[in-house]
Amino acid sequence: MDDRVVELVLRAVEQVPRGRVVSYGDIAGLVGTGPRHVGSIMSRHGSGVTWWRVTNAYGDLPLHLVDTARGHWAEEGIGWKPNGRGCRIADHRADLVELADAWEVATADLHPHRRD
Repeated sequence: MDDRVVELVLRAVEQVPRGRVVSYGDIAGLVGTGPRHVGSIMSRHGSGVTWWRVTNAYGDLPLHLVDTARGHWAEEGIGWKPNGRGCRIADHRADLVELADAWEVATADLHPHRRD
């Protein structure tokens, strides 16, 4: 797995504001990879970042993470859908423009040839 892409994904997740979520696809679009690649990176390397803020396109979390995420979501004010698997993503999605701006700053050292 490309270490640079791993770092880009993890830094993107770190920029998701408290009380907000994004989908694997949102992160993938930002980083320039696929949602499944983001999911793979999160499963292998995401334990040190705010992983509970990344869901699937429906706002659901993987079943094995739901119980652990409950405390984080309660603390951050993210409400659960009746199915108990996730949130209504439309109600809790981060502002993707603001996320992209924050991510650009957070990854400036990984884009040495970019000029603003």
